[in-house]
Amino acid sequence: MMRYLRDQLRSALEQVQAGRPAQQLESVTLDFKREGRSLDDFMRELAGDAICFTNASGGVLVIGVDDKQGGPAAFLGTTLDAEQVRRRIYELTRPSLLVEVEEQYFSGVRLLIAFVPQGIEVHSDPQGRSRRRLGSDCLPMSPEDIARLRDERRSFDWSAQPSGRAVQEASPLAIQAAKESLAKLTDERRNYARLHGPQDLLRALGLVTPEGELLKAGELLFCDASPSPAIQYQYRQTPGGEPRAIHRVDAPLVLAFDKILGLIEARLNQVPVSLPNGQLLDVADFPALAIREAIINALVHRDYRLHGAVLIEHSPQVFIVTSPGPLVAGVTPQNILTHPPKPRNAVLAKATRTLGFAEEAGRGVDRMYREMIRSGRDIPHIETLGELVQIKLIGGASRTQITRFIAQLPEHERDDTDTLLILFWLRRRRTVTALEAAPLLQKSALEAETILRRLASNDPSILEATRQTARSAHPAYRLRGEVLRELGSAVDYQRRTVDEMDRKVMAHVREYGRVNNRTLQNLFDIDIPRARDVLADMVERQLLIKVSSQQRGPSVEYGPGAKFPGKARASKKAPASPTKGKRPEPQRSLFPPSSGPASQKKPRGRS
Repeated sequence: MMRYLRDQLRSALEQVQAGRPAQQLESVTLDFKREGRSLDDFMRELAGDAICFTNASGGVLVIGVDDKQGGPAAFLGTTLDAEQVRRRIYELTRPSLLVEVEEQYFSGVRLLIAFVPQGIEVHSDPQGRSRRRLGSDCLPMSPEDIARLRDERRSFDWSAQPSGRAVQEASPLAIQAAKESLAKLTDERRNYARLHGPQDLLRALGLVTPEGELLKAGELLFCDASPSPAIQYQYRQTPGGEPRAIHRVDAPLVLAFDKILGLIEARLNQVPVSLPNGQLLDVADFPALAIREAIINALVHRDYRLHGAVLIEHSPQVFIVTSPGPLVAGVTPQNILTHPPKPRNAVLAKATRTLGFAEEAGRGVDRMYREMIRSGRDIPHIETLGELVQIKLIGGASRTQITRFIAQLPEHERDDTDTLLILFWLRRRRTVTALEAAPLLQKSALEAETILRRLASNDPSILEATRQTARSAHPAYRLRGEVLRELGSAVDYQRRTVDEMDRKVMAHVREYGRVNNRTLQNLFDIDIPRARDVLADMVERQLLIKVSSQQRGPSVEYGPGAKFPGKARASKKAPASPTKGKRPEPQRSLFPPSSGPASQKKPRGRS
């Protein structure tokens, strides 16, 4: 965590120096402060900010920077003593909070950097007021917030408490569904499906007290009329439209989970994607595994002490799961991929993993990220909305070139979240550095640099350092040329409009008289199928026509069609003499030799 905070701090200071206002860079773990006129008031303000950080996931206070402006003028510096700051924060917090304060010189001025650890207890000021950091704001905590945070930091597990219900109250249908789920597994867990009687199964799942009473996790999973609020599912044809279907599912979670998945699956649209080896992949609006993990995450990690249903909103464009309760203390959208597993309801989480509903501990979010990137879509959007957590998956048209490319990667890279996140970044931006990749990967810059170097040195490699930075200690990396060609228009900065491509192709035909598939590959850095589609479209619009005797393959040549610009106008003019008017079409190959008679005109390269 400390290394990540230092990387974040260094990147932020460099951006402020480059002109970005410091306020825009403040986050759940970073805050900029300028020294106040009143020393006592400023120290109390610092202590309050430290309380906010320690009651969240920790963070960094930078003293000596004006957060309202950017550039060198933002660096005001400070004359405060580091030991004095550390001591006053200790004195003004309950229980007393120890922070690490150090000097750092940047842009020619002296700054103080206070590193605030995540707390073990809930901290407050001398008046008993507790606050915590949410986004870039410091907000008061309600008595319920304080109680929840205290329970989480003391590892209190609501789902491990006795429910007051007997094993015999478990639903036979839920027991049967659990056994069927276990029987489909391929490891030792399938043996649980052969256990006799509900009590043996529930004990094997860790859902029964020594006295034979169901735990609350067992009640949620297997009992009818449990205290579990319903799951509410809504389907809309468009995200802002009226619901076409509304279902409220009141059932033991073992049964409710399967029912909800069935409702969603019936409304997913599938698009087949063919791989070079002939295999067909079905790509849906949203990957089934990503949907599964988003729902089970909401059901397992929600706060069951809060009323309200888990709400699922489904349209072909957006899939949203909203669950009651904030993220577990210390976990934020900015560290959720790398934070050690910390389930709110540990017994419930373990039982769902055993049943095969959930991914291994702490890996479900990784799977959501991987599946969304593999399907050629945006990464999941995870937000905290007060007392709610929302997971949003963006659907729409899939970029099938990405699915096809990732499916051909070696298995260890295909299943590597870091690799797929780097590919996701480089779909949108031409280059990436370790400092840029660190927050995306939720790792330190050193770890990010190691990952980038591996992807550039593997055989086959997918990255390369740019020529200008190749000898730098921290190069900028880009996708290799052959990778760009395979991804084609799925890469944002390679996408061209039809008009742009038409203009380039027609300019080439005017210059050389003919064009073929290989020429388009070179002009646009695209693969054979994409070049074939462009040519077929222009033939259909009568801009081009086949002019070679060969009818199939990448060497087929095309010339001006009936609607080629200028062709119709030229046909209405009187025939020109051999020495005047239109120049006769050159009779030469598409790529003439570089040497020959001096009178032969050489092609000028790409149009």
